Amino acid sequence: MLDCLHIENIAVIERADISFSAGFSALTGETGAGKSIVIDAINAVLGERTRRDLVRTGSTAAQVTALFSDLSLSVTAQLEALGYAPDDDGNLLIGRTISAEGKSTATINGRPATAAILREVGKCLVDLHGQHENQALFSADNHLVYLDRFGELDTYKEQYTAAYREWRRIVRELESVDLDESEKARRLDILAFQIREIEDADLTAGEEEDLQARRTLFRNAEKVASQLSAAHALLLGDEDTDGAVSLAEQALSALNHAVRYTDEAQKAETPLADACEQLTEAAEQLDDLLALLNFDPRELDEVENRLETIRRLTAKYGADTAQVLEFLEQAKAEYRKIELSDEQHRLLAAQEQTARAVAEQAANALTDARTAAAARFAKAVREQLTFLDMPNVTLTIRREPIALGATGADRMEFLLSANAGEQPKPLSRVASGGELSRIMLAIKSVLADADEVDTLIFDEIDTGISGRAALKVGARLRQTAQSRDRRQVLCVTHLAQIAAQATDHFLIEKSVRDGRTFTDVTRLADDHRVRELARIIGGEVTPAAVQAAREMLGGAAT
Repeated sequence: MLDCLHIENIAVIERADISFSAGFSALTGETGAGKSIVIDAINAVLGERTRRDLVRTGSTAAQVTALFSDLSLSVTAQLEALGYAPDDDGNLLIGRTISAEGKSTATINGRPATAAILREVGKCLVDLHGQHENQALFSADNHLVYLDRFGELDTYKEQYTAAYREWRRIVRELESVDLDESEKARRLDILAFQIREIEDADLTAGEEEDLQARRTLFRNAEKVASQLSAAHALLLGDEDTDGAVSLAEQALSALNHAVRYTDEAQKAETPLADACEQLTEAAEQLDDLLALLNFDPRELDEVENRLETIRRLTAKYGADTAQVLEFLEQAKAEYRKIELSDEQHRLLAAQEQTARAVAEQAANALTDARTAAAARFAKAVREQLTFLDMPNVTLTIRREPIALGATGADRMEFLLSANAGEQPKPLSRVASGGELSRIMLAIKSVLADADEVDTLIFDEIDTGISGRAALKVGARLRQTAQSRDRRQVLCVTHLAQIAAQATDHFLIEKSVRDGRTFTDVTRLADDHRVRELARIIGGEVTPAAVQAAREMLGGAAT
């Protein structure tokens, strides 16, 4: 239930704190006083889209805070599923701030939340009927939503949805393998060529790097060989000159003689022996390199040809040999899949028939549940319409079978016969504005008993009605509020007959102070409420209007 609403800098409302109670609350005021602004503020805190012009002129930001209490167990469970929970006292505090630039931030019990989360949470807490929702009655898609909600058909819908999705998954897979014969032959030819071309190359991952290194060496063989030969000669010497290896060995021999006479010479013996060994090893490695450079020129051609083969394949199938080999495995897998497609098609076709049968069975169960719910719903709405002074109006629900779809196999449409003996027709062809308001109220009243939302808000449900019909609407709103403990109905109205039925009455009035416009929200009691009802009745507060207002209040109290 909505306990408190705090508004700051929303349009002409600089600041307002409104405390609501269980029961029926009416909000009245002159046209343009700001009644719609209160609804805008509630919409904002429930996550609906906001506008930057909602922020009061001269303010940097607007803020709305709503406190909800006494949440039902089912609502608490829905909140926890969204990642939020009431505080230790069972309360939920929702806040939203809108900057003058149009950006907004929101919190739930102090935790950050997105506007999308606010909308999901808001669905659990408040059912707000705006003026535009009367037009929603014209859409048959909405009729199915109303009916499913009334019938509490979630279990049937979940079973159908699961079966439908599984069937559609198999259908999509079946379509993916269901190629015609010419397309299959064409694709197999392409894959066979690609597989053969890559396999004939006998690639090894990373081999192009080794080939490129060999090509660089071969292309610079003469220069490299000259430098390696010079290094080799310096290490091993020639007929006229001793090389570094020979000189090092001579030095080691001399050192061995010196060791006989001084132990200190042993310190140099080990590193010099290591140097001799390393110089000899280096000379051997130079021999190997020189032998490598003694290559047949045809080897360079072979390397160039191999690199060209790799370049051609990587241009088609991947950036390097590893990606080409990966493409090869994918092509082989696709080839096998197409070869086996006939068998796979048979298996999938059998699965599709079974899955479709399961989906149809679930759809039939959903249809039966909807048909039963439709009879109960039509009867309940007719009873409400009779109470709302529309005794000759008959509501029927027509079902049309449709192909299996996301919502089942049904198209449900509300049909209305406005007068006795007339054939039922779509609402858009027979219902006036006032009739639509009462039909929507009848539907909302019936749905209110089928869900856990404690707070219902009606923005000008009185459009197009007056007199006895208005009295009936007011009485129904009051009865809806009293249908269970902690039920709350808020209604913005221009009619005294409806406002008089309220257990709480709020006046929204506008004034100008110091050149600025302000809107105030005041809870009325006793004489102030009588005067407001008198103003609504006659435009002026006359003794006759006051007497009429007192009689209305007296009649509502009985």
